[in-house]
Amino acid sequence: MAEITQLLQVLVAGLTSGSIYALVALGFSLIFAVSGYLNLIQGEFVVLGGLVTIALTDWLGMPLLPAVLLAVLVSALLGLILQQLTLSPKRRLSPDAALMVTLGGAFVARGGAMIIFGKDPLSLPSFSGERPIAVGDVVIATQSVWIVATLFLCSLGLWWAFSRTFAGKAMLACAQNPNGARLVGIDLSRVALLAFVVSATLGAVAGVVVAPLNFVSYDEGLAIGIKGFIAAVFGGLGSYPGAVIGGLVLGVGESLAAAFISSQFKDAIAFVGLLVMLVVRPGGLLGRRT
Repeated sequence: MAEITQLLQVLVAGLTSGSIYALVALGFSLIFAVSGYLNLIQGEFVVLGGLVTIALTDWLGMPLLPAVLLAVLVSALLGLILQQLTLSPKRRLSPDAALMVTLGGAFVARGGAMIIFGKDPLSLPSFSGERPIAVGDVVIATQSVWIVATLFLCSLGLWWAFSRTFAGKAMLACAQNPNGARLVGIDLSRVALLAFVVSATLGAVAGVVVAPLNFVSYDEGLAIGIKGFIAAVFGGLGSYPGAVIGGLVLGVGESLAAAFISSQFKDAIAFVGLLVMLVVRPGGLLGRRT
């Protein structure tokens, strides 16, 4: 019985971290599907969302909900500006050039965050208090519920947008056949801009919900971005359902490895899994076989 309880506790931790990876992976897949670019700034939006929310609540005394909305808005506006400066289709960058540009942008964003917010890790109080939820012998932090619920709501929102709205259908059209989308009058530049803004928003939301669970530091963007990228590759880069599945698989896999093998394998499992996936199924779990 104790072994089952331990396993369930590990799965809860894995689903929590996997939900964060999935939110970041959704951002990667959105931009890659529409433009064919890998956006290495994605992890910085996670850090930005958390740090701005902390600054508004702790430093300025703003209530949590307005602070969260403003932090997401700031990230979305910054995403709009960065897209115009870096990954706009009008600039006609090659994928390799875009990769280097976004890598440079990530380091610039990291430096700016260090100057504005400092080097000390920061944290938010839990949204629903610090008292955990007990389900039998399994203890669940209330913030874990917020994180998983956020992934569910964001996934549901994207599904609704892609199936019910013109903007969402335009993004799907650009992802499936850019030339055909252009022929029917869809502006690829506007769709790419929208994808970048939505991606930045998803990153900021991930940063907000994870801030009460883990300390947020200016230099964490690249690490979380790499995990999100690996999750996107697991599920199939450019596949939105694949991003969710890939993130959850990665999170659960890391937790199982840390619990039953060694905590030193927690990060290694992601890279080993990435190598195996690239060899066995380069297109990812829900992507096309190549």
